[in-house]
Amino acid sequence: MKLFDLSGRKPLEAAAPVPFEEWKETRQGTAISLAPDVEVEELRSHLGSLTLIVLEFPVFRDGRAFTQARSLREYEGYEGEIRASGHLLPDQAIHFRRCGFDSVVLPEGANVKDWEDQLGRYQFYYQNTAVSPA
Repeated sequence: MKLFDLSGRKPLEAAAPVPFEEWKETRQGTAISLAPDVEVEELRSHLGSLTLIVLEFPVFRDGRAFTQARSLREYEGYEGEIRASGHLLPDQAIHFRRCGFDSVVLPEGANVKDWEDQLGRYQFYYQNTAVSPA
């Protein structure tokens, strides 16, 4: 698995994330993966014990994980690492970062330079986001 850092914080080399449905039964582990159909509010009382939340993009056209990331950062105040995994494109790099993602699991054969180029594309934004002021 190859990780790409979006936030300037070094991505965690955590143990393999436990699927949320399994974690919900045992509450063991500090790294979980969250399907797009799970409401982040279900994690509210446990966020302090989680160091990594992996949000899944099962298909390109499913953007619910963007909403999950913003909700975790803006409404729930989560400060741990949020990682994107699944069908990801370098063109989405800025949006990942602005929604609160810290890292992405690069798809097989991905070119790191393409991701770096996208992050350097814009230096100024008019809208506030989960991680940066306007």
